[in-house]
Amino acid sequence: MTKNTLKVKLVKSPHGRLPKHRACVAGLGLRRVGSVRELEDTPAVRGMVAKVAYLLEVENAEDLA
Repeated sequence: MTKNTLKVKLVKSPHGRLPKHRACVAGLGLRRVGSVRELEDTPAVRGMVAKVAYLLEVENAEDLA
């Protein structure tokens, strides 16, 4: 049984954004523009992604395989 994952890429800078939004970006493990992480698809991760969706590109990692 494989777990679903999301591929998340930071495409806009969190500089000058709300502190909670910067915290979400850091919580997702994204450090600089262009950084990519593959994260487990959980409700907590989905919530963080939804909050800062305007800064990210998101793909289902299974669709890429």
